[in-house]
Amino acid sequence: MIKYALFMIMVILYGLNTASAQYASSRPAPAFGSSADVNYARSLWKALTKARLVGKRSVESTPYKGTHPHGAILQSLDSVLRVSGDKGEVIVKKNYGGPDVSKANVADYPKKYLKAITVMFRRPSGYDSENKDWFWVKYGPDGQILKNPAGKSLAGRVAKGVKGKGCIACHRTAPGGDYVFNHDRYAR
Repeated sequence: MIKYALFMIMVILYGLNTASAQYASSRPAPAFGSSADVNYARSLWKALTKARLVGKRSVESTPYKGTHPHGAILQSLDSVLRVSGDKGEVIVKKNYGGPDVSKANVADYPKKYLKAITVMFRRPSGYDSENKDWFWVKYGPDGQILKNPAGKSLAGRVAKGVKGKGCIACHRTAPGGDYVFNHDRYAR
């Protein structure tokens, strides 16, 4: 009787472990913030630095009036970049803020007012075709990948599936259907 009871306990435990493993493998990957997204964002930062789009030797553009959630003053740069074998368009938005921030102060002292750098990189077709294959990431001025209030890294398909929130929800409303806003930044 004891052998039978032990056998039944083993069968039940095996079934629970198998079901748990099947459940874990059937759950969809997170829309953003996965370790793969973070690793890709790190490679992207290296490529951006090499291209002088970010970092100590980065190119500066004309500051313009910003909009929420990016910052009071912005600078935008765009280029074509190669990241981990992927070649695609990249848009870099430098987000400035703080007391006495202005276009003139950012032009004179950009490092003093830089709060974050947001990036859109168009990965090869099929990455996220529903959202024009854009990879999104938000960095601190030093290249650290920033996190949302829940502690999730802001890299990948940021806020995909979260109604009305994040990069995708906002940029989906851009005219022209390409998820890119044209702010006529030099006219402001």
